Amino acid sequence: MASKIDFVLVTGATGFIGAHVIDTLLARGRRVRGATRSLAKGEEMIRSRPQYSQKLEFVQIQDFENPGGLTEAVNGVDAVIHVASPFKLNTSDNEKELIIPAINGVRAMLEAASNAPSVQRVVITSSFAAVIDTNRKGPQGFTYTAADWNPLTYEEAADPKSTPVVAYRGSKKYAELAAWGFVKEKKPHFDIVTLCPPMVFGPIAHPIDSLDHLNESNAALWDIAKGVDPLPVGRVPFWIDARDLAIAHVEAALRKEAGGKRYTPAAPERWSYALAAKYMVSHFPELCDEVKLEEQVIDDSFSLDGETAAREFGYRCRRFEETIRDFTAQCLARKGRT
Repeated sequence: MASKIDFVLVTGATGFIGAHVIDTLLARGRRVRGATRSLAKGEEMIRSRPQYSQKLEFVQIQDFENPGGLTEAVNGVDAVIHVASPFKLNTSDNEKELIIPAINGVRAMLEAASNAPSVQRVVITSSFAAVIDTNRKGPQGFTYTAADWNPLTYEEAADPKSTPVVAYRGSKKYAELAAWGFVKEKKPHFDIVTLCPPMVFGPIAHPIDSLDHLNESNAALWDIAKGVDPLPVGRVPFWIDARDLAIAHVEAALRKEAGGKRYTPAAPERWSYALAAKYMVSHFPELCDEVKLEEQVIDDSFSLDGETAAREFGYRCRRFEETIRDFTAQCLARKGRT
């Protein structure tokens, strides 16, 4: 362990993944500065964690493309965990709204870190979207690893006729490539680690106004609990619990030997929305009249290497059943209070 990493900046701090990263850092005794668009949400996170009020602070950064405050945000921190990234599926201009902001956001963060002598490590949340080739045909049993990159060209991703999902895959790829390119070209005093997780589920640790404002992946699960019919179909069979992904982020920041590496953290178990529905009903019988049960075939024609991250970072992934149980219990309890 690199014991000198005591003070960490987390961007996207009041979001789904960022809040779990903050909780993991605090549990490890680290000081945390969260960067958020909403200081009110930051203050809400501090209020709900009174035992950590001396270890947790927030700064406001409205837009990483116009990163006022970024220089102050990185001042004095030992590491940065850059979770924030644009993600919207209702775009009118893919390049302007998804790809360029993602690239500029990563570059702005790395530029700011370059001017902060205390920063030793920058961890960047990329995505399995930067890894997968959605047009791959065989071979049966192929395993994606951190060495793989999606083959999308910039032009394909930015094409106005491309779907926002395709543009998102491009935004993750080219933002991550920009990060590796920055390190190669500028040779900063810190090193970087990138993490490329697939679907992320789990209970929430970030402030939301209501269950109508869940993050995208969890919103689909809550729709199932409310009886959506037919069930949605997942794009890929790979996933990770947000709490395990948070551990991966923190270990990527703290472990010296992780520097300069790329990882694909993922649970060994595959998932489907049908499986989520089954676990909801088995743990919460009161949902059996609501939840639609159906069969879905889970694609087992290819795999994803999540074992390397788990082994090198020293964690074991939660089971999908546990993730669904914990998330559903949290939502039902919250619904019961409203």
